[in-house]
Amino acid sequence: MRVTRTSMLLDGLLDFFRTGTENHTSDDPANDPEEASYFERFMCSVLPECLEVRCQVQDSDCGTDNFGTLLRPLSRYELSAAIKYASAFGAAALPSPAQATILRKLQLRRERRRTDIQGLDFVNYNSLTSAPPQLPPQPPQSGIFNSLKSIRTTPYEISFLSRLCGHRPSTDLGLVAVDWETRSPWIELMTDVREHYSYAHPASSQSPEVPVPIRYVSLQSSHLQQVHELLARVFWDGIDVSDLLQSSPERCSVIAMYGKIVIGVALLSSPQEAYITYLAVRAGWHNSQIATTMLYHLIMLNPHRDITLHVAANNPAMLLYNRFGFKAEEFIIGFYEDYLDSQSRASMNAFRLRLRR
Repeated sequence: MRVTRTSMLLDGLLDFFRTGTENHTSDDPANDPEEASYFERFMCSVLPECLEVRCQVQDSDCGTDNFGTLLRPLSRYELSAAIKYASAFGAAALPSPAQATILRKLQLRRERRRTDIQGLDFVNYNSLTSAPPQLPPQPPQSGIFNSLKSIRTTPYEISFLSRLCGHRPSTDLGLVAVDWETRSPWIELMTDVREHYSYAHPASSQSPEVPVPIRYVSLQSSHLQQVHELLARVFWDGIDVSDLLQSSPERCSVIAMYGKIVIGVALLSSPQEAYITYLAVRAGWHNSQIATTMLYHLIMLNPHRDITLHVAANNPAMLLYNRFGFKAEEFIIGFYEDYLDSQSRASMNAFRLRLRR
């Protein structure tokens, strides 16, 4: 006999076993001991094939989730046992909304199997339990409003904002960011000088060192002299950027300041053109992420616009621009011939880079 999925139904097996026992039962079972154990022997011969068919049916119904885990649907017995357990648990205590939802889904699955209805629009309201009623929100106590109204503004000297920006409110116009953590080679050198002097002159008194942050601000007229000196030292003489004060300096410039010293400059030609004209850092402040920070804020101040620039072919800043997503569009021979001295180590050739937004 070949056991199929249809013959695995409980009613079919009972009919088969009942018919088989009637045909093979003798008038005197005691005289034939083999007939007494016919059912056990038959089941032993059929059970392996039944289990094999059951595994095949379960494997065909299995599926995988988004993580590749093999999932098997609940059998009828497992489904009924889960509903019975969930119902008993819910009767002992008020179920949570999640537990009530799971119970309703299990009951809905059982009803679908009973009626052989497929789809999501079948609901048997007689077998489903309603969600637990939600408690109405409690009105706040009147004392809470009185306590909130009695709160006064914290003085700046002891506020959390003073811990971020300093004990005194910043008076910088166009403040972009404040950095309290960066320690450049120049700062480390000055610290070593102070410590060496203290060891060499232990009797002399020194004023305590006051930490100063690196502030990133937009270009102001008070910065022009130091900016021009820095650009002349890094690039070439005769650079004048005073016209940027008339064309949205809050979007076209990021100046790095340490106290009153200009230590870095990042400039755009205009918000409309979005062309980076100069990016420079003072000597002694390299390898401190200052250029990276200035370039980041300059890009963020001009969203939704492509930003372009020219950079010498042997300029290490190419790596910085590549990290921000700038791509080379053109190689120009002799681009810097009119600006650089013939004895300059910088390449006369340049790449045109673009950051597409």
